[in-house]
Amino acid sequence: MVRVAVLDVERCKPKKCRLECRNYCPQVRMRLDVVKFDPEEDDYPVIVEALCPGCGICVKKCPFNAISIVNLPDELEKDCSHRYGVNAFKLYRLPIPSVEKMTGLIGRNGIGKTTALRVLVGDIRPNLGNVDKPPSWDDVVSYYRGSTLQDYFKRLSKGELKAVYKPQHVDAIPKVVSGKVGDLLDRADEKGKTDWAVELLQLRGVLDRDVGVLSGGELQRFAIATALLKDSDVYLFDEPSSYLDVFQRVNAARAIRSLVGEKMVVVAEHDLAMLDYLSDQVYVLYGEPEVYGIISHVHSVREGVNMYIQGFIPDENMRIRKKPIEFHVKPPTKPTKLPTLFKWRKAAKSYSGFKLDIDASSIGEGEVVGILGPNGIGKTTFIKLLAGVEEPDKGKFKKEKLTISYKPQYLKAEYKGTVKSLLRKAAGKKYRTKIFKSKIIEPLNLTRVLDKDVRELSGGELQRTAIATCLSRDAVIYLLDEPSAYLDVEERLSVAKIIRSIAKSEGKAAFVVEHDIIAQDFIADRLMVFAGDPGSQGVASKPVSLREGMNRFLEVMGITFRRDAVTRRPRVNKEGSKLDRAQKGAGEYYYVK
Repeated sequence: MVRVAVLDVERCKPKKCRLECRNYCPQVRMRLDVVKFDPEEDDYPVIVEALCPGCGICVKKCPFNAISIVNLPDELEKDCSHRYGVNAFKLYRLPIPSVEKMTGLIGRNGIGKTTALRVLVGDIRPNLGNVDKPPSWDDVVSYYRGSTLQDYFKRLSKGELKAVYKPQHVDAIPKVVSGKVGDLLDRADEKGKTDWAVELLQLRGVLDRDVGVLSGGELQRFAIATALLKDSDVYLFDEPSSYLDVFQRVNAARAIRSLVGEKMVVVAEHDLAMLDYLSDQVYVLYGEPEVYGIISHVHSVREGVNMYIQGFIPDENMRIRKKPIEFHVKPPTKPTKLPTLFKWRKAAKSYSGFKLDIDASSIGEGEVVGILGPNGIGKTTFIKLLAGVEEPDKGKFKKEKLTISYKPQYLKAEYKGTVKSLLRKAAGKKYRTKIFKSKIIEPLNLTRVLDKDVRELSGGELQRTAIATCLSRDAVIYLLDEPSAYLDVEERLSVAKIIRSIAKSEGKAAFVVEHDIIAQDFIADRLMVFAGDPGSQGVASKPVSLREGMNRFLEVMGITFRRDAVTRRPRVNKEGSKLDRAQKGAGEYYYVK
């Protein structure tokens, strides 16, 4: 049995607990080095995995949730590819890129997808689990002998293999890159295909803008274009769909897929429809987030995604989820007449070069209205009008006696303090209740970050904290702008359930802007579909049923979905295929009768 012991030094507070974890170990008298302390590491405990009895007492006793101990099969240890340090995250196996097929990675946040990509690009030299004496490149090449990775790492170590990496957090790009978009693309172009990338990724309108003023979607498309223009042997894309609308996601997928057959391409993605459309083969990553991750053997894209959804990998006899993810086979029945909670009249808002017209409508108690539309069509403007951040030029949003809680699209970690203090401030007295813990903290997996400073949170942690803060406030209407950004599939489902639970059980209402079609299907009772000319003019129509809204939106996008025969999950049809033509003819773009 291999024992993986992980200590999160950001959560560990040795001075506050006076190093009492030394006394938690029942064998401390016989094995004084089971839990020892390194003075060079500010007296943080060090768990010696070879001597640890694995009783788990220290895990339960630690008041800061800083210790994790997991038992794994002995045979897995020979597959260890990298470990960040003593008592730190451990990754087993690596994906093998292929020229003939595009490779997809699917798994929860903190499970090792980004680590695997950074190893393949050469940012991290795999230490094979040997933290004290990391192996040389020659040792790594020798370790993978007989595998495709032997030649891969041999060429990579000698500089004979060029790899390019599109990072996950595109919002950090302006911190390291400055200048006009057009100039930067020309500088990055090693293929003479700038015009092709600009047209396909819709960057023509931002060529004269500075990178520092780009929106999240524009930064994402800029990052993808920059990677595609590099003349490389390997292309690695980390979550390329974040901040993109459905149409832009499909265009990005087409651009990335143009590399297949000539280059090796690996994509890590949480949008199941996007991953399905992009990939030819898939590796499923499972384990314990931030503790250890295991990369499965390779599977066809359909089999791999279905295994992830069903939560069971047959060839490894491994269950990775207690319950499978279930999808709507048919659209929800038409909701009954609900008491009106909030009405708005016909209104308009204009900016320089852009105008948004809003149809009059209302939202009822316990109702969740999803908002769909291309980027730059006015969705965020509408949310800001509801929140009172902006005022309409025509019409009026009367919200007397209605308190509103708003989670913006772009998050800034400006709060000085811990996650716990932020949530306590937002929730008030209900923070200490068991209901709050069971409805907000636990489903959003925030227990382990409560003592973490907000300014030190990762993208996913910050997103979950922002969602929890928004839903913790005592409000009547909740506004959430793109809550699934940086969240994995399971986290998106949890967010959908929480939003619906609060709306239904407490008689509240919610508006949710979301580009992930599958996530929107989980969340919404009705849909508002925004139409018009992105960046110029938008029209916010009144909410319609889920079936009508999906069909209306996808018709504009020119995209149809079919249902998988096993899991019933939505899958994007190939454009022009027999099924695509048949569904368009029947006017059924999402649900098939």
